[in-house]
Amino acid sequence: MLNDPDKESENEPIEVRCYFVRNRNALAVRADFGTLFRDYYLHLMQHEIKYGETLDTALKEALVGLSLHLASRPRTEAHAWTLSWQDPLYNLFVTGSNQFGNVTGRIFTDDVRKRENNLFYTQITGNDSPTRMSTIEPESQNIFEIVEQYYLNSEQRPARIFRYDTEDFVMVTAQPDCDMEWFHAQTDESIREMDQTEVLSLLETRSYTFDCGCSLFKLLPVLGDLSEESKEEVFGDDESEPTVITCPRCGARYLLTREMLDLYIEKQNSESA
Repeated sequence: MLNDPDKESENEPIEVRCYFVRNRNALAVRADFGTLFRDYYLHLMQHEIKYGETLDTALKEALVGLSLHLASRPRTEAHAWTLSWQDPLYNLFVTGSNQFGNVTGRIFTDDVRKRENNLFYTQITGNDSPTRMSTIEPESQNIFEIVEQYYLNSEQRPARIFRYDTEDFVMVTAQPDCDMEWFHAQTDESIREMDQTEVLSLLETRSYTFDCGCSLFKLLPVLGDLSEESKEEVFGDDESEPTVITCPRCGARYLLTREMLDLYIEKQNSESA
């Protein structure tokens, strides 16, 4: 558990490279996620979070898809994706910011509301722009196929994600006048030869770390606004014992006592008086 609100992220960034595929009118975005996956697993170990293999793979692939997607978007945007799956019942959440260069996420399996259909929600926020949201009903539990379906339905252009190597991935998106025959003919094998068979122009590089940026201090304002009844539910009968507070974005676990929360509320009240 991490209770140091001043601790800065020690995670290492990955480099995401964006290429224009000349003569094909396509954008290829590529990154090796080995470092990001390492920090993701260190996060799980630190906060004693355990996912089964299927959910672990789904969350990592969602982080891949989101990172590659972010790299092709304006630098002012932040995106959040939520997958609500019904069988097995779980919610998957990932979010990332181009401004801060970070991505994070978690899986929810407890107290998940059952729905009639599987749903995939996306939310886009940006400076001086209204929040945009879209929803699709995914036709597959495969995260990469869900991202590709999202592109067709919401981005209004096709995209495909390929595995270049074990932890190295490439997303190719069609631009106006894209060579669609070439686009649909691509495979994991052909993608590995793209730098020899195609003319690639490097457009830009971006960096992302696996980092939520959360801390106990940042969670206190939310907890301070709870009703007295809700606070009693959080701390139980023995308010002298610390309780575990979980970050809703990354699942990080923090220890909090009722005394700590009351001192925070008292300080806020005195400062606003």
